[in-house]
Amino acid sequence: MANNKQLIDAILEETFRDGEKVKLPCAAAFKIAAKFGVKPSEIGDVCNERNIRISRCQLGCF
Repeated sequence: MANNKQLIDAILEETFRDGEKVKLPCAAAFKIAAKFGVKPSEIGDVCNERNIRISRCQLGCF
């Protein structure tokens, strides 16, 4: 998994708070994965580690 501060910062920049939960839109997760050349699952791993939920998932990947 990419343990990259820039990757993590990009994820955190795209997150939003929905009540008590912090979420990252699925489209943003795929965009970040493409930008950093990592698999979408790596974005999911970073989100899991930081208790960030993926929202509006188009493909059921997360």
